[in-house]
Amino acid sequence: MDNHLGATAVDARQATPPFDSERLDKLLDEAGIDALVISSKHNIQYLFGGYRFFFFDHFDAIGVSRYLPLLVYVKGRPDQSTYIGHSMESYERDLGKFWTPSVQAARGSLDAAQLAADHLGKIGPKLKRIGVERAFLPADADELLRRALSHAELVEAHLPLERLRARKTPAELDHLRKASDLVVDSMLAVIAGHGPGASKLELTEALRREEVNRGLTFEYCLITAGANCNRAPSAQTWGEGEILSLDSGGNFKGYIGDLCRMAIHGEPDAELKDLLAEVDEIQMAARKPIRAGALGRDIYASANPLVERSGRGNSLEFVAHGMGLVSHEAPRLTARGPVPYPAYDADRPLETGMVISIETTLQHPRRGFIKLEDTVAVTDNGWEAFGDHGRGWNRGGVRAS
Repeated sequence: MDNHLGATAVDARQATPPFDSERLDKLLDEAGIDALVISSKHNIQYLFGGYRFFFFDHFDAIGVSRYLPLLVYVKGRPDQSTYIGHSMESYERDLGKFWTPSVQAARGSLDAAQLAADHLGKIGPKLKRIGVERAFLPADADELLRRALSHAELVEAHLPLERLRARKTPAELDHLRKASDLVVDSMLAVIAGHGPGASKLELTEALRREEVNRGLTFEYCLITAGANCNRAPSAQTWGEGEILSLDSGGNFKGYIGDLCRMAIHGEPDAELKDLLAEVDEIQMAARKPIRAGALGRDIYASANPLVERSGRGNSLEFVAHGMGLVSHEAPRLTARGPVPYPAYDADRPLETGMVISIETTLQHPRRGFIKLEDTVAVTDNGWEAFGDHGRGWNRGGVRAS
């Protein structure tokens, strides 16, 4: 098999990378990185302006190895870049999907790593620090790269790549807005279309269909019914007078809509109204400081006093985190959330185009799981909420037959 799918001169479609290469070069300078070997699907998608190879969209394993796409990028020299994919990606090359001057084919992870090492070796010994994504680079490929590039140090490249993606473009914001709107629309359709007695498994499957029919890729549904706070789909049914929470992730072109909405069969009593109002008050307080230039920690500083004042102890939890191609990406606002990472952005200013998920959860011992999760984009003068409807008590079964 010919390894080169198209090591030819760049055409008009390939002349310019579809991302801010000057910003990436600056970030690499700050990190002391001379070149990148990028192996995560999400970063390859970003650096190719939305490209994701359809054949391996839902799996990586093939034969005795795996699909391992690699994008080799040399700081300041995008003309020295190469993409290493699968032989079937020749079809995508014919459609003009790649900006890199060359595109190569690999059979598996070792094949791909060797081609990347060969490419970097031709550039010469000036490449002293090569950035890799350790969490997305298999052990066999890592071992081969270290052996073949013994003159260089392989270092973690997660931070510069994450910072590159942190400020969303208008097109990315449109994707996130659409994903969020359609996830909530799907939830409201499921709630309205199911009367008492629907199981959590039935509701989850109905939500999957609603999201897929609206053009989303369904990722998950965390669901509770009644006073039971178990969030897995099951045979448990949603009964008359009981509450329901739907927390679902659906993506549009890779960008995640992740929101939570509440429902009830019947009318909420005064206590339920007060409990959801308390959750909503924290959610809205978290939005107040959001604008370009505000510090990341201001979000927690605005929401936490309400959490502490409630006196509900460990039953009430507030979290805010970045959203985009990855759930829990920049801005990283806390080191004490459910996904562990340093609070890199807590003392840094928020930037226009950053997108933040805000979520408040109350696990009430008698009434059940009550939660709102919203998606908010940072603007020059404040914020814009995506999918910001259905935030009250939505009535179940109003359209059920």
